[in-house]
Amino acid sequence: MFAPEPVTGRPLPASIEILPRQIPANDQLAILLPAGTRVYLADIGGPNSEAEMLQAARRLKDIGCVPVPHLAARRIAGQEALERRLGQLAEHAGVDDVLVVGGGIATPMGPYASAMDILDSGICDRFGIKDIAVAGHPEGSPDFTETFAIDALRQKQDFADRSGARLRIVTQFGFDPMRAVTWAETLAKIGIDAPVHIGVAGPATVSTLLKYARLCGVGNSLSMFKRSGGSLLSLTTGYVPEAFVTTIEEQLPISARPVIVQMHVFPFGGLEGAASWLRQRGSW
Repeated sequence: MFAPEPVTGRPLPASIEILPRQIPANDQLAILLPAGTRVYLADIGGPNSEAEMLQAARRLKDIGCVPVPHLAARRIAGQEALERRLGQLAEHAGVDDVLVVGGGIATPMGPYASAMDILDSGICDRFGIKDIAVAGHPEGSPDFTETFAIDALRQKQDFADRSGARLRIVTQFGFDPMRAVTWAETLAKIGIDAPVHIGVAGPATVSTLLKYARLCGVGNSLSMFKRSGGSLLSLTTGYVPEAFVTTIEEQLPISARPVIVQMHVFPFGGLEGAASWLRQRGSW
């Protein structure tokens, strides 16, 4: 079982997610990203995705960041492909931290249909990977029921308990901060006590944000986003997630089970804008 870090009232620290092909040159990376930052590398498939992932992980390691490649179960063709991918990442980029997800496609390309299939294979242990992130959905998902999602998280918590893996839950972004807090507290009450890194949509134009919200299946909170427009966004400056994050930070010191320990930023409006906001608020 994993006790969350103590809540001190300080700004939540932050990780960030980037597409491997969108990573800028090393000198710019070092300016934008503080050393030690977890940088998640999204896997959206494609003929060169494996090589791009490896190159991006090596560059992040070179500047002192922590590369966290996605392992998308349904996008992996088989055991040999999985071993090759993890072996290269561990040996040539020093990867010891991964995010294991289902994969976002309806039909698996190989024998792995879920994140648990990857975890139960023992592959992470074989390559010395003990830091493992899994996905959470505070505002639900159009792809599965809430009951299914909770059961899946229970299985992953059980895996961590028996394997010694340092499990954390990294969530999809949303726009309802109190729902995120309640969801995290509920997990802790039912015995899922892995620390939660809450997903946050980074600064972006309104049109960009709405596009990604629909694509990522968080349409349930779009109505709240629109109703709260005055406090969440400006048609001239766009969306800034400060109100969302601040509300969560204010709730943590008074929460009965403050398991949210970090935020995870999706930089929909660009890496520079997200990095600037995080530095300005003291999260970086």
